[in-house]
Amino acid sequence: MRRTLTALLLASVAVAGAGPACASSPAGAGGRFDRPQAGFAEPDAVLRPGSPREAGLDPAPIDAALRRVAAWTEVTPGREHPMYAGAVALLAHDGVVVRQDAYGHEVRYADGRGTELPPGEQEPMRPDTIFDVASITKLFTSIAVLQQVEDGDVGLDEPVARYLPEFGSHGKGSITVRQLLTHTSGLQAEVRLWKLPPEERIPHVMALTPEHPPGTSYEYSDPNMITLGVLVSRVAGEPLDQVVRQRITGPLGMVDTGYNPPASKRHRIAATEFQADPPRGVVRGEVHDENAWSLGGVAGEAGIFSTAHDLAVLGQALLNGGGYGDARLLDEDSVERMLTDFNGAFPGNAHGLGFELDQRWYMAGLSGPASAGHTGYTGTSLVLDPRSRSVVVLLTNRVHPSREWGSNNEARQAIAQGMAESMAVRPSRGAQQWSAPATAPAELTTWELGPVAGPVQVSFDAFVDTQRDGDGADPLIVETSADGGASWRPVRVTARGDGAPEGPQQGLAGAGHRAWWEVEGFADARPGERLLLRWRYAPDARYTGRGVQVDGIEVADRDRTLLDGELEPGAFTAEGWRLTER
Repeated sequence: MRRTLTALLLASVAVAGAGPACASSPAGAGGRFDRPQAGFAEPDAVLRPGSPREAGLDPAPIDAALRRVAAWTEVTPGREHPMYAGAVALLAHDGVVVRQDAYGHEVRYADGRGTELPPGEQEPMRPDTIFDVASITKLFTSIAVLQQVEDGDVGLDEPVARYLPEFGSHGKGSITVRQLLTHTSGLQAEVRLWKLPPEERIPHVMALTPEHPPGTSYEYSDPNMITLGVLVSRVAGEPLDQVVRQRITGPLGMVDTGYNPPASKRHRIAATEFQADPPRGVVRGEVHDENAWSLGGVAGEAGIFSTAHDLAVLGQALLNGGGYGDARLLDEDSVERMLTDFNGAFPGNAHGLGFELDQRWYMAGLSGPASAGHTGYTGTSLVLDPRSRSVVVLLTNRVHPSREWGSNNEARQAIAQGMAESMAVRPSRGAQQWSAPATAPAELTTWELGPVAGPVQVSFDAFVDTQRDGDGADPLIVETSADGGASWRPVRVTARGDGAPEGPQQGLAGAGHRAWWEVEGFADARPGERLLLRWRYAPDARYTGRGVQVDGIEVADRDRTLLDGELEPGAFTAEGWRLTER
């Protein structure tokens, strides 16, 4: 029996089921992007190796994405340096690890200028390479906090000062545990603890003064998570690294995950940055983050080392509702809290208790209200998509040799997009549909229709997964021309279905709903005119989605049907659009 995930997810799936393409249950929806699944996977499900086709996926988009991930280990057009020295990518769907690949090098450079080591001293990346995952550590801290909440030792809405009395100074007495987890405490984004004497570092965090009143703003803050790490340790009566080992990594069998990896594993660890301040040289096997390093390698905001497979195990355990095999990490209610947005007052900063939610800038086509993830400064990312039972892990050492060499966000988007595009969107009617790519302009134009007997009704089904208005929407626009295409006028349309915009629209945009819409509109026309209609999609270069599909096109005036797209696919001229089965 499937369990609930969030009321939002259940509601959206129920509405999606009423649409033209989603009339059946989500059961058996593996490989389907347009059949979002409700609830959690089976609590004892464990990852197993397989192939994209075995999991119902199209391997081509995944292969294309991984070719890009591989290419970025070298200089590519428009970039002065490689995006990263090396990368490990893992994609899992419905419990099947469909790909796990390694590219580039664990160690490549000798200094911060990018001087390459002799070939014999460079070390290749491998699938089991261990990475400093940086801020993905915050997920482990969040899980540890929620475990203590389940035990009754910590209250989410209790003041942090109840557990750490010294934290209550300088206006922080009302800050709650929940506000630290959702980054709404009002604390500043950063601290520079390594500049302080060791005995002053944690007291400095405890003595911070909030920059904003608690609960009034969102500010992604390392001090929030450093504080929670201290709280976990204080409540447990044990160091944070022992708590994580005993209650998270040990039960899940994550043998390569933890703080301060032993010297015996150094040969498997990806190097990070050459640091001159503090003067550490090429950092390898020690945490890159200066604050965590100054705290002995163990902190609530950074310090964890892990592999792609271990992180995928953690991700699958959360997709399972907190269980993995015989282990139980969290109760389902706690996982639901991790995947529920508590930051509705701060649009664009959706956040559960630990996880970032619905962040298209790195989740790409996998983003949606329940999509969860986190990134790490060293070049790492983890994305969970409960609606498709998917896990995407990308681990890179993008700061090797220098953080100044730039971001790897494009790679994060590419791999998430590859997974999204590998899943099918089936036609709402018949065997084929018109599909537009997620990232390129496309126009679909009818042959000349008419002469018409006055206004023309246009109806069709549309699957639109692009961007929301606040993200710079990429709308699907319907237009008409009465002068052979010399000029075009927009057709206002109304859509019905989960996530559809309300009322008449000049363009259709939306994301995350994963449902077909039923669309209709009227094109003004004088009796006797001959009309062209076109469907135009013109995405920008920013955050990608699953794209746009159109099906079931019908055009009629008051007297007759002018076009039935299902019967007359040859009635269209397609630029960028193509007929597909998925």
